[in-house]
Amino acid sequence: MKKKFFWLLMGLAITVTLAACGTKSQEDVTKDLSSKLESLKSYKAEAKMTLQTGSEPQSYDIEIWHKNPEFYRVALKNTEKDQSQMILKNKEGVFVLTPALNKSFRFQSDWPNNSSQAYLYESLIEDIQNDKEAKFKATEDHYVYETKTSYQNNQMLPLQEITLNKSDLSPVSVKVMDAERTPVVTVDFSNVKFNEELDNKDFDTKKNMTGAQLEFPVMAEVAEEEDFTVFYPESLPEVELVSEKEVETEEGKRVILTYEGEDKSFTMIQEKAVIVQTSGGEEAMMNGDPVDLGFTVGAVSDNMVSWTQNGVDYMIASTNLSKEEMIQIAQSVQGEVVK
Repeated sequence: MKKKFFWLLMGLAITVTLAACGTKSQEDVTKDLSSKLESLKSYKAEAKMTLQTGSEPQSYDIEIWHKNPEFYRVALKNTEKDQSQMILKNKEGVFVLTPALNKSFRFQSDWPNNSSQAYLYESLIEDIQNDKEAKFKATEDHYVYETKTSYQNNQMLPLQEITLNKSDLSPVSVKVMDAERTPVVTVDFSNVKFNEELDNKDFDTKKNMTGAQLEFPVMAEVAEEEDFTVFYPESLPEVELVSEKEVETEEGKRVILTYEGEDKSFTMIQEKAVIVQTSGGEEAMMNGDPVDLGFTVGAVSDNMVSWTQNGVDYMIASTNLSKEEMIQIAQSVQGEVVK
C-alpha cells in the first residue's frame, strides 16, 4: 500500500513539473511575438470597436488588411447610421476615403507608425515590446498584457489591456483605458487570418472607392438647411460658449461657435459638406495626420482638428489648446447632445 502511495505521489510530482515546464514567462511570450511579427507577411481581420466617449456607446465594424511592409486598408462602417470610411496606405501615400461624399483626402504622413492603433496587430505588438514595465498574466486560453499607449492623446488614454490567443498569438481584444482605468475604447477581434494572399492592387485608391460606393452610394444631396442641426461638444476644458454666429455661404449656412476661458479658447465651425458628383471623385491634400476619433476619421495638426460626419463638415481651431485637448473635444461631438 505504501509503495502504491509513493508512486502516486511521484506521478503527481512529475505531472506538476511538466506542467510548470510548459508555462511560458512574459519574456518568452514577448520573444514569440517578436518572431511572429518578423515572419508575418500579411493578415486580414475583422473587429467590432465600441466607443464610450459620449452619453451613449457607439459601435463600428472594422475590416483590416495589411501587407508588408507598408500597405494598409482599414474600413470602418456603421450600417445603422449609413456611415463608411476607409484608411488606405499604399505607395502613393496615406488616404482617407469618404465614399458617401465621393471624396478622398491625401496625407503626407507616417501613419500608422506615429501612434498606437488598437485595431492593428503589429501596433499592439510594438506597444508590448516598447513598454519595459508592461504587466502580464496567463489564463487557460489567453495571454493578457497591460501596457502604456502612444496615442496622440495618450494623456487621456494612457493604458491598454491586450488579450492574445495562446494557440497562435492572434489578437482577441483590446481595452483602451483612461487614467482611472475605465475602458473608453474596446476592440473585439474575429476571423483573424495570418499570411493571407493580398496583392498591391487590393490597396488601390480608385478600386476601393468604387467598391465602397457599391455598398454606400454617393449621397444625392446633403439634407436641406432646416435639417442641419447644430451640435455642441460635451467635453469642455475650462471654457464656456460666449458666441454663436450663423452666416450664409453658397452651400447654405455656416455656424461659428466661440468658446473662451481664463487661458484657453477655441473656435468650432460647422457647415454642410460639399458632395462631388463627378465620376472621378475629388482628392484633397490635407495637412497633419489622420486621427481616429472613434466615430469617424479626421485630420489633426498643431492648431486644428477637422472631420466630416453625417454630411456635415466640422473644424475645431485653437492657438492655446494641445492636440490632445482638441481631439478630446472632437470626440465628444457625436450628435448626442443638442443645445
